[in-house]
Amino acid sequence: MNSMNKTVLRLLLLLSGSFLLAACDSDDDVTITPVPPLTPAPPPVLASFDVTVTNLTNAQPLSPIAVIAQLEGYSYFTVGSPASAGLEQMAEGGDNSALLAEADAEAVVLATGSGAAPIGPAGSETVTISVLLNQLPGLRISVATMLVNTNDAFSGLNAMAVDNMAVGDQANVFSVAYDAGTEADSEEAATIPGPAGGGEGFNAARDDQADQVSMHSGVVSRDDGFATSDLTEQHRFDNPVALIQIVRTQ
Repeated sequence: MNSMNKTVLRLLLLLSGSFLLAACDSDDDVTITPVPPLTPAPPPVLASFDVTVTNLTNAQPLSPIAVIAQLEGYSYFTVGSPASAGLEQMAEGGDNSALLAEADAEAVVLATGSGAAPIGPAGSETVTISVLLNQLPGLRISVATMLVNTNDAFSGLNAMAVDNMAVGDQANVFSVAYDAGTEADSEEAATIPGPAGGGEGFNAARDDQADQVSMHSGVVSRDDGFATSDLTEQHRFDNPVALIQIVRTQ
């Protein structure tokens, strides 16, 4: 093959290659496959409960309520045993944050919630708490609140079973007053955080000789001859001190 023929062959090869590239770049030969839109994950199926606490006392505001959804194996208090540090802080000062933190650290606790403000006499507040539907078997609900015109009185529910409640069912429980056993019931203003005293509330030193949770015997008040008490007969209370209503909404 002479040099002329070689040159012609090279030109033909270059032209045919360019044609093929142009053909590949042609919009007519490009197939675009549309990407299907992502399907959002279905929302989780929940079991939800409205927990409403109504104050039945005459002059004992209740501290913001703590609500705990749990399985068996956890109790935030046991009558006859010392109160936890979290229960002590709530029962003396009305702050439920440490109690809820203790609960959240437990493997059997599924969810916790808190009320937004104290509940005055005849007032009420509702906290909604939810768990996954597959967590419903064995579910229990606990509630805790302080009687703030006292040294360390509290009330609530301790692991009440709700797993057999159908949507729309309602349970009503009248709760009584307990003594946390962490602070002596001096009834002095300096040791009562509520409006009757305005004192310090929580103090880490435990000066109640009992140092165990028990049923509360009620306040005495200065009207009954307790000369150093800053409470009056208006602050006395009888059991029950609160109505707790649980409604399954979902």
